[in-house]
Amino acid sequence: MANSASALKRVRQIVVRTSRNRVVKNNVKEARKALLVAVEGGNKDEAAKALVAVSSTADRAAKKNIIHRNTAGNIKAKAAARVKAMA
Repeated sequence: MANSASALKRVRQIVVRTSRNRVVKNNVKEARKALLVAVEGGNKDEAAKALVAVSSTADRAAKKNIIHRNTAGNIKAKAAARVKAMA
């Protein structure tokens, strides 16, 4: 366990930041799952809306440095490819 006051403060900060980051990462995962459900269901309208949601959440996570910007790009590219394959 941390011994100094500054180290204790860092531990508290890490706990708060980890919980915030976890929420954002879960939002990205949920958007990807919604897209997958729409694609597997064959609903093009829902898939298009889900693609926008995936792109938006991935970009927001990358902007906050929660995921790497290249990871966000990969997520968006794979999502777009799935939607395009429906047509």
